[in-house]
Amino acid sequence: MLVGKETGHGPRQARSRLTVGAWMDEFVRTDSAASEATRRRMQQSWRLYAKFENVSGLTVRAKVTVGGVLVGRVTDIRLDSDSWSAVVEMAIDGDVSSLSTDTTAAILTSGLLGEKYIGLTTGADETFLKDGDVIRDTQSALVLENLIGKFLSNKLNEDPAE
Repeated sequence: MLVGKETGHGPRQARSRLTVGAWMDEFVRTDSAASEATRRRMQQSWRLYAKFENVSGLTVRAKVTVGGVLVGRVTDIRLDSDSWSAVVEMAIDGDVSSLSTDTTAAILTSGLLGEKYIGLTTGADETFLKDGDVIRDTQSALVLENLIGKFLSNKLNEDPAE
């Protein structure tokens, strides 16, 4: 067997393979530990619900945040046949226990065309939401196509003399 640059079997390549292998092992261990921690946290979660007129683009497993910090995930989206509104079920991490009853929920977008998620904003009420409660104050998703349509419609209806 030849050893050297031509074969790629020299000592430098062997060290490189060992380093990459060790890095991959560490990555897998860290990723597995993070996944396990997330799974345990979600098992200890509690449920919140919110009704929205429009959930366009929101999906199951979408993030739920407070102040930009991940506190849960969307677990279900269904239609309420009585009110014809969308009901969103959220699993909130068990260590998040002080969301006031006047908390608001808004469907937001990461960046201009990014993924949709729910942003919760806490209020000042001294009583707190508990498992199974419904957030009453919600803001539905903005649909970019509707905004563009309104803008174009306004432009077409403008008086050119102005």
